[in-house]
Formats: sequence, structure tokens, C-alpha cells
Amino acid sequence: MLASRNSALIVIAAVGLGSILAAPAAPQTSDEVPRTVWGAPDLGGVWDYRSVTPLERPEQFADKPVLTEEEAAAVERERAEWVERIDAAENPSIPGNDIHTRVFLDFGTETVADRRSSLIIDPPNGRRPPMTPEGERRPRNAGSFGSHPLESIEDFSLSDRCMAALGVPLNPLPYNSYVQLFQTEDHLVMLVEMMHTTRFIPIVDRPRGTIRQRRGQSRGHWEGDTLVVETTNFEHSVAGASRDAVLIERFRRTSPEILEYEYTIDDPATWTASWTALQTLRKHPQPIFEYACHEGNYGLTNMLQIARRLEETGTQPGR
Repeated sequence: MLASRNSALIVIAAVGLGSILAAPAAPQTSDEVPRTVWGAPDLGGVWDYRSVTPLERPEQFADKPVLTEEEAAAVERERAEWVERIDAAENPSIPGNDIHTRVFLDFGTETVADRRSSLIIDPPNGRRPPMTPEGERRPRNAGSFGSHPLESIEDFSLSDRCMAALGVPLNPLPYNSYVQLFQTEDHLVMLVEMMHTTRFIPIVDRPRGTIRQRRGQSRGHWEGDTLVVETTNFEHSVAGASRDAVLIERFRRTSPEILEYEYTIDDPATWTASWTALQTLRKHPQPIFEYACHEGNYGLTNMLQIARRLEETGTQPGR
């Protein structure tokens, strides 16, 4: 799926070098937050958002929002051992074992920088709020990763077609958890490596349109040294929310090596309250790769034929 290092260059060409690349920043001391020549915190560069910290707090840490160094080391060790067992024949039930071998997986090896037990920081219990009845009833198309029959091309998800808007919001993934940020005085561009999701975010007071978009419509503004981005008008659900969700993202550069990324999802149609997650993105020295994923688009006919053959033989597909 990884083919070349040209995606970043493609994005730059699409919007123009002069409007995307930030001008060289003034020299910085080693501990100082880098800034652009116009004085804003410099968010640009490639950032690594891999983490072994789960989105929701595990029951074993129900009363521990922050882990000790020993507990964090144990979590990291357990994930490393889990990855080592992925290809082992005695572990056929490990999730993902039927679609990937460990060489394709890159979960990362560290917890978030402050050793929290979950990415979710609100509600205080570190878990998403209860779902509304409407949210519970809403059908979810997991495509070939689900368990429902595959009867037609409409049963396949955007992820199957390599068209999902991953990175809206950023959450650690099994692989390709990297994002490159380009910044000017009036725009932020996010190039997410997974499924080549690209977001163009105006940092201006500009009216929104009414057309729904796959990545929603985003508008940004500065609150001190924090860039706040509000996104609405989604064409499809994101992060389990409805199309009418409001996504608020906050970008804070806290050191030369760390970018704090916080997001809040407010969706009364899905959850009984809003919820917020916080990640620590680490500066990454390598470029973004092209995610050349087309198997789902080209393989729909074959997948449907295989589904019919499995029905004929009474065989259960490995999912």
C-alpha cells in the first residue's frame, strides 16, 4: 500500500507553493516553541500519532486517569508481546490475524506522553457517554470487516473502497498513523497518510456553505497560541457520530517535539453528552508515504463472487 514519497509534493502543487509553505521561522532556542515569521506557533511538519493508549479507559484502570511509570511500561510491554503473537498459529483468534500479518502492523510502542490510561479525558471516567436510542438504532456498515451478508456493492463500506475520511478526527490506527501539516497565515492543510485524506482548513472568518462533504466543512481561528478548528456538514458519519455532529479540534505546540491534539465531538443524535480526547503527537523525521490503496474498488466483483461461493459450500468467511 505504500508506494512513493510524492504525496506531500502533490498537495503543495495543488494549492501553490507560495500559499502553503510557511516562510522560514526565526532561529529558536532548544526549548522554545517554534514560531512562524508572522508570530504564530509553527504547526508544520510530519507528526506521529501512534500510541498504545486506548481511546477508552480499560476497566482495570477505572479509577486511574494517569498511570505510574511501571504501569505504563507494563501496558507497552503487553502490546509488544501481543504484536509478537500475531502470526503465531496458536493465536488464530487475535483480531486482525485474518487480514494482516505483523509486518503490516505499526501500532507504535509508547503510551501518550503524560501516561494517561485513555485518550478520552472527558467524561472523567475516560469512556464515551451512553448512546441515545437513536444512536443505538442507527445502522452501521462495517463492510467486509463486519458480519452481515455481502449481497451487493452497497454492502461494502468506504473503508473497503479505500475512500474513508480517516484522520477526521485523528485517532491511532493499526498502521500509517502519520500526518503532515502545512501552515500559512490563513490556511492549515492536513495530509493524513492513511487513505490519503487531505483537509484544507481556512483560518478566516468565512461563511459556510450548505453542501455536505466527506471530510465536512472546517473553519479555524486562533485562541491565543491554540488553533481551534470547527467542522460541520459531514456527508457521512465520522468516529461513529451522525452526519450532524460538530467536531472541535485544538492544536497546541507545547515543545519543539510535541504537538497536543485535542478534539471534542458534540452529537446529541448519537450520545447523551459530548466527549473529548487528547493526544500527544510526536515530531517525525521521515516523509509521508503515498497510500496507494485501490484493492476495494477493483475487487468488489471478486469479493461478491467469493461470498456466493462461500454460501454454496456453507463455509464461514474469516473476518
